[in-house]
Amino acid sequence: MSQQEAVTPYGGSKDEKKKEVASMFNNIAGHYDFLNHFLSVGIDKLWRRKVVKIVKSYQPKQILDMATGTGDLAIALTKAQPQKIVGVDLSEGMLEVGEKKVKDLGLQDQISMELGDSENILFEDEKFDAITVAFGVRNYENLDQGLSEMYRVLKNDSPLVVLEFSKPRNPIFRKIYFFYFLNVLPFIGRLISKDSRAYSYLPESVKAFPDGAVFENKLKAVGFKSVKTRSLTFGIASIYEAVK
Repeated sequence: MSQQEAVTPYGGSKDEKKKEVASMFNNIAGHYDFLNHFLSVGIDKLWRRKVVKIVKSYQPKQILDMATGTGDLAIALTKAQPQKIVGVDLSEGMLEVGEKKVKDLGLQDQISMELGDSENILFEDEKFDAITVAFGVRNYENLDQGLSEMYRVLKNDSPLVVLEFSKPRNPIFRKIYFFYFLNVLPFIGRLISKDSRAYSYLPESVKAFPDGAVFENKLKAVGFKSVKTRSLTFGIASIYEAVK
């Protein structure tokens, strides 16, 4: 059992992680967007734009956005001008918020939001021209299985682009970052979301996630090639780009 697999939102076993993650995001869905942008000071929007720029360079027609949440990345990906974007998430509450945003923007013909499991993707082999995940892979119950499934449904020579939190390498900035992450963020998150654990789980899951070279090796192990990492904002997040 890896440390990453053992971290769960409400303290259950690693085999309950998927269920607990869904429950947690259902609980905070109504506050998620506000807290996401507020706690990141809006930097998360800039990070998503970088993902869109990478994806657009491949000129994909069909994009799968896994762990789509409330659809922020799926909506941003319309700028890559694909024919279709499918957003998949295991939280009904998050999808409800996302579907409303998509409808309000008049994008329902281009974006569909579907309930689904990242470790058992209900699409045929080699269906998508690009797959994206933003702040989702650290929540996978079985990370290797999730990566293998994304590899399966991706077409040859097509990209997987993952945006995820990472651990800053600079020791001084790392201390400041984790003080904020472990103390300030959970306090504000609890105050607004009323969920006592959700914003404590966030830093715990980031600390446990196998980022950097370890994650690159996991991508290579399931078959991805041309794996590269872009460090963002002093290393607090990273974009991983890999090709099938």
